[in-house]
Amino acid sequence: MGQRGVRTTLEERIEIAERAQAGETDPAIAAAMGRSVWTVRKWRRRYQAQEQEKRAPPMGRPPSGALGSFPAEIRETLRQLRKEHPGWGPETLRLELEAYLPESWRLPSRSRIAAFLRQEGLTRPYERRQPLPQPEAGHPQRPHEVWEVDAQGAVHLASGHKVSIVNIVDVVSRLKVESTPCWQVSHPSRLDYQMALRRGFLRHGLPQRVTLDHDTVFYDNASASPFPTLLHLWLIGLGVEVSFIEHPPPRDHSRVERTHQTVERQALCGEPWADPAEVWQSLNERREFLNSRYPCRSLGRQSPLTAFPEARHSGRPYRLEWEEEMLDMRRVWEYLAQGRWVRRVSSQGQMVLGGQSYYLGPSFAGQQVKVTFDPEKQELVCCPEKGGGPIRLPIRGLTKADLMGELSPLRAVPAYQLTLPLSMAGWRQLGLAEALTGTTF
Repeated sequence: MGQRGVRTTLEERIEIAERAQAGETDPAIAAAMGRSVWTVRKWRRRYQAQEQEKRAPPMGRPPSGALGSFPAEIRETLRQLRKEHPGWGPETLRLELEAYLPESWRLPSRSRIAAFLRQEGLTRPYERRQPLPQPEAGHPQRPHEVWEVDAQGAVHLASGHKVSIVNIVDVVSRLKVESTPCWQVSHPSRLDYQMALRRGFLRHGLPQRVTLDHDTVFYDNASASPFPTLLHLWLIGLGVEVSFIEHPPPRDHSRVERTHQTVERQALCGEPWADPAEVWQSLNERREFLNSRYPCRSLGRQSPLTAFPEARHSGRPYRLEWEEEMLDMRRVWEYLAQGRWVRRVSSQGQMVLGGQSYYLGPSFAGQQVKVTFDPEKQELVCCPEKGGGPIRLPIRGLTKADLMGELSPLRAVPAYQLTLPLSMAGWRQLGLAEALTGTTF
């Protein structure tokens, strides 16, 4: 009898398995190899257990796929329907199958069709929603911690003209910061909002934060991973935080919504305004009245400046001549570095991000690309879903001049000639030129 307790080699274990497979008994194998019966039995049983595990059928659905138990005609029909109608979902495909198959055939469930589409690569990759980074919401305690910014829908005047008012109100003091008229406009543009905010900055200083709704001027609603707008990045560059409301008005933005009604009744109702300059003057006069004299119920029947005299200025001065120097692009780069965006490459090999087109090449056509931002090199880092990256591209359309909009060319011109009659853009430029020190027009 062989010795017990001596380790067997790999070659000996293989020999035990082969002899057992050939039909030799454990005592015969032990005698031939000079090993104990117990050692031979142990390794023979392990070999047989491994072989049995290999022969056992796998748990769950057969490896033929999600619809492996259904006729091949169903799978082929689903492939063809999906190819011809890429917008049809699993429920639609299931109902349409009835027209192609015998009535006696059992149809797969919606969930099995969905699993089959995923298995065949016939679904669009899910793009996880990636909201824009924003500061944590808090309850403001002092004037100019938070301004609510919004535009009222177009108001039709008795003269037949229409005007949309961009209103800004301070949350704590209820101060009416600004009311800028957008003449013959229903939907104010980024430049209109910049004009209103600049007028508020000039009069009351920079706030700590502004809150905005999800209007397309402020927010890229077309993507699950929105890129910040120029207005958003302009405020970031000036050191003003930006938050987006979570719930639609009046649950959020209730103060500026009430301000719309108050300003319209005070400055526009019953007046046949036909000149933008008259509307602007009326808004300025009534805003001063509302801030200095009109009693506010939520402030104990005091006017905003009586209850909060410190609301006259935030303590963060601003002038149009200083704006270019005040714009800190490092803040913009650091903010963008927090973002993650997903975009699909067109058939021409291009993707669009922030309104700018970037060329990646036709080899990436149809792929989704994950995009991040390198703040040190000011480059987009693009990682295609099927590999082949990363691709680094200089970011475009984000210079100081791009962020400043109409103000940038005005600062460089000591004399400015406006074209008559004045358009809405002309009125904005006139207001900016009037506020610029040393500019004649």
